[in-house]
Amino acid sequence: MNQPHHSLQGQLLLDGGKLRGSFFHRSVVLICHHDEEGAFGLVLNRSTRRNIGNFIFGDSPPALKEHTLYLGGPVKPNSLNYLHCEDAVPSKDIMSNLHVGNSIEKLVEISEDTSQNTKVRVFAGYAGWNPGQLDVELAANSWLVHPASIDLVFDPDSDNLWRCILETKDWYHRLLARSPEDLSWN
Repeated sequence: MNQPHHSLQGQLLLDGGKLRGSFFHRSVVLICHHDEEGAFGLVLNRSTRRNIGNFIFGDSPPALKEHTLYLGGPVKPNSLNYLHCEDAVPSKDIMSNLHVGNSIEKLVEISEDTSQNTKVRVFAGYAGWNPGQLDVELAANSWLVHPASIDLVFDPDSDNLWRCILETKDWYHRLLARSPEDLSWN
């Protein structure tokens, strides 16, 4: 008997301690789309520490060029995706007031918005799962599921996001959050 599909869209996946040595070690992934055909997400805590202006050429607005570029995942690293929200336009794409896009024209339009309530984060590449693949990884406890929020998605201290979220969990996950990056340092 097939179980009904349970979508994780709008949820965060955190490395549950079993992804050492992979791109996803200590990562926090926002699931943007998840259905029977597979899943698509963006890694929130892999900053390139470089501005988009270093990668985008042409007449892009200065405000756009100043955004930090993040590594969204290992799939198609030359592709561009972005997350954005506007408090003045409450609607739903991924979750309430959070949208994903990949049109450079739309990104330019969003970046020209002078509203202080508009938030944007731009990614190179994405995380992708084939049908059933994410379910297998979840069953193996590779990922920890956590509710997403606008504050977490656009956390200015994204480098510490994995650790900060795990610190809110049980004793095992707090211990994992405090463990050194390289266990040989222990």
